[in-house]
Parts: sequence; C-alpha cells; structure tokens
Amino acid sequence: MTISTYIPKLSTEQKFMGSVIIVNGGNYLYNLLLGRILGPELFADAALLITFLLVLSFVAMTFQVVTAKFSVLFEKKVLTNYINICYRYSIITGTILGVLLIVFAKDLQQIFNTQSYLMFTVFGFGIPIYFIMSVNRGIYQGEKKFDKLAITYQGEMMSRLLITLILIYVLPFKPSILIAIGIIISFGLGLVPFRTKNVSILKKQTLSKKHSKLVVNFFILTAFYECTQIIINNSDILLVKHYFDPYEAGLYASLALIGRVVYFVAWMFVMLLLPKVVQKQKDGEAHTPILFKYVSYITLLSILIVLGCYLFPELVINMMFGSNYIAIAPLLWKYAIATSLFAISNIFAYYFLSLDRYIPVVISGLLGISQVALIILYHDSLAQVVLMQIMAMAILLVVQLIYFWTQGKKK
Repeated sequence: MTISTYIPKLSTEQKFMGSVIIVNGGNYLYNLLLGRILGPELFADAALLITFLLVLSFVAMTFQVVTAKFSVLFEKKVLTNYINICYRYSIITGTILGVLLIVFAKDLQQIFNTQSYLMFTVFGFGIPIYFIMSVNRGIYQGEKKFDKLAITYQGEMMSRLLITLILIYVLPFKPSILIAIGIIISFGLGLVPFRTKNVSILKKQTLSKKHSKLVVNFFILTAFYECTQIIINNSDILLVKHYFDPYEAGLYASLALIGRVVYFVAWMFVMLLLPKVVQKQKDGEAHTPILFKYVSYITLLSILIVLGCYLFPELVINMMFGSNYIAIAPLLWKYAIATSLFAISNIFAYYFLSLDRYIPVVISGLLGISQVALIILYHDSLAQVVLMQIMAMAILLVVQLIYFWTQGKKK
C-alpha cells in the first residue's frame, strides 16, 4: 500500500498530529541550522529572538484558546459577533505590544547584551499580524477543522525556515536582524488559509451580559495561565542571557532546544485535548479518559527522551549542533527531566483550564515565580540553573497530581 492511498484513510485528527510533528521538526531544523551556521556566540542573539517569539506565541495563545473554546459553545449570530470581537481586541493588543517593543528596543539591547537593537524594532512590526493569525487558528481549532489549522502552522514554519536561510546567505546584514525579518514575513504567510466568512472588524459587535461574563472570566483565567507558561518556559533562557556571557548563553540555548522536544510534542496533544474536553462537558459525558490517554503518551515519550539523553548525550549534541556545543552534553539529560516534568503537569493544567478550574492555574503561577526566584538566587553555573528548574517542576507536578486526586475523591 502506498503512502498516497493510506493518508486519505487517516482521521482529520491523525493528519493534524502528523502535521504538528512535521511543523515541530521544521522548527527544530530551523534552530539547528541557525546554531550550526552562526556558532554559540551569534546563536545566543538568535535564540533570544526565538525566545521572544515563543513568549509572543504564549500571549497570543490566550486569544487562540479563548476563541477555540467559545467557537464550540456559541452558535449562529452570537458566534459571529464573538469572532469579530476577538479580532478587534487581538489587533489592539498586538499593536500595543508591538509599539512597546519598538519604543524600548534600546533598553532591551542593554538588558540582554545583544549586538543590535534593530532586531527588536523589526520584530515589533510583526506582532499585530501574529495576534490576527492566532484568532484565525482558534476558530479552526474550535470548529475541529484541523486540516486548515495544520496548513497555517505549516505555512508559517516553512516560510520562516526558507526565507531566513536565504536572507542570511544573500544579505550582508547582522544575522539577528535578518532572522527578525524572516519571522515577520512568516507571520503573514501563516494567515493562509484565512477564514473570511462574516468577518467585519470595523463594525461594532456586542455580546449579552451573560456571554460577556463567561468570555471575560475565561480570558482572564487563560491569560494568567499563559503568563505562567511564559515564566516557566522562557525565563531560564532570558535569565541566562542576562547573567552569563554570550558563549555560555549560546551553549544553554542549544541545551534548551534539545531538552524541550517533549514539551513541543505535548503541545500537539493540548491542541486536541481542549475542544474534546469542552465538548464532552457540554454533552455531559466523561472526559477523564481523554486526559489519561494523553498523559500516558507524554509520559512514555518523556522516559524515552530522558533515557536517550542520558545514554548518548555527546552523540545527540554532535548530531544536532556540532562539536562547538559539546561542553553542554553532561547537562542534557537533567534538562530533559525538567522539561518532561513540566510537559506532564501542563497536560493536567490545560485539562482543568478547559473545565474552568482556577486552582491549578494559580499553582502554576506560584511555581513559575518560584523558578525565577530560584534561578536569580542560585546561578553560579549552568548546572545550578538546571537543578533549580528540576526542583520547581517536580513540585509543580506533584501538586497538580494531588489536586487531581482530591477532585476525583470529591466526585
């Protein structure tokens, strides 16, 4: 049986999961090539910009998750009004953040010891586009149109990979500026396909007080949780860039990229988890089996990745980044443990988030702040930075499991 005859037999969700694997693979290739081409010191700036992209993705994910949830719950005219409101506020939010990044570009250069402030300026111009793209994706996610959702991610990934490499080899500017240009171009291509049905951003739309309260409460909850994601998932790279020299920061960036593979795969299951749980709750059906299935997948994947990083650290580093980064090999399996703990706890957190449970979000926020505090207090070496993360993420997962167990006993 050929691939072409087999693919049509896959479900939409299976195709989406395959697409996410391809997208994550492309994003990994993008980072790996930049690491090999630029070397540790220049890659430190590139990794910082990519970290800013991840921070932006978490902020914009608030709009995507909220759009997705109420695309399931709302219908007809209410849904149309709601989508247009999401677009309007996403543009406002993206514009404000973009302007702030442009205005404070020189200050960011000093804080993070970068070679140029223009990388932040260029990046700022693309932020509003990213927020529009996130609402568009949220609609497709909520409507379970995973084929179109997959196309938007593929378009963004492929265009960023190809355009950035072409710019680096063709134009004689600083790599960080060229990377920023490639990123904002990919935002525009990530809008395709754009859902244009009943979109009227300029026309004022309203929701009833009941619906508005539901949306606002969930938006605040989701925004708070995404802030904790930003803190937990990116604070280490930002703090290392601030406290350590460019060479060590570049080494750590390569470590973070390899170790986070389990988190990016877990994100794929989060995309499938949220609309399923919301729909099950709406229909009055059991939804914990979905949680158990996805947690088991991520746990198995985590064990395999940690084991591989422990047994073959130098081989992994050499294959992915080259011999220039080999000094970081002893920390690879330890960092993989930290990200694995976070990925598993993240599945629980999104599960409770889809059910409008507040306590797990607060728990994540407190542990995220604790992680930052621990790194600020203990950063004598990169090994110490990794150890602080393992401690914080282990506590986070244990507390999430205790909360899940206590909720199960109540039921």
